[in-house]
Amino acid sequence: MRKISEFILSLGTNIGERFQNLQIAVSSLSNVFKTRILNVSKIYTTAPFGVPDEQEDYLNCCVRFETELMPQTILGCCLGVESAMGRVRKIKFSSRIIDIDLLLFENEIFKNSDLVLPHPFIRERAFVLKPLSEICEKNRFKNYDFSQALKNIDFSSVNLYEHQF
Repeated sequence: MRKISEFILSLGTNIGERFQNLQIAVSSLSNVFKTRILNVSKIYTTAPFGVPDEQEDYLNCCVRFETELMPQTILGCCLGVESAMGRVRKIKFSSRIIDIDLLLFENEIFKNSDLVLPHPFIRERAFVLKPLSEICEKNRFKNYDFSQALKNIDFSSVNLYEHQF
């Protein structure tokens, strides 16, 4: 039996029934074999960030899990959920029905063409930092400390959404 590890995902959506998209994604991820949800952040509405075209606002949240699976397997599960929900990747940063990013996995530092851990843009994205701070005590996850980033980022475009899980 593999040891139990914790990881955090960031979820975002700005096409269709956005709240329902998050519900479906979280529900699907909760059914991944040998994986259990520990905590789900509140949902936030955020303005599109660094996008190539006119887009609707996003709904974003973070989810903390425990698992016996490896990071590459978790990434595959995330891509499978995205695909099953109808995600099409044509243009980078274009609108999406669902976007699931593996942010952190235990204390692992990993880099290949498909996966970089910790996610390289965590400290730059208010729509990730706000929900992440809710599910991580003292603004850190294992050895990954993001407390300074919280002091240096503008959260004015990140607002609590009217519905929650």
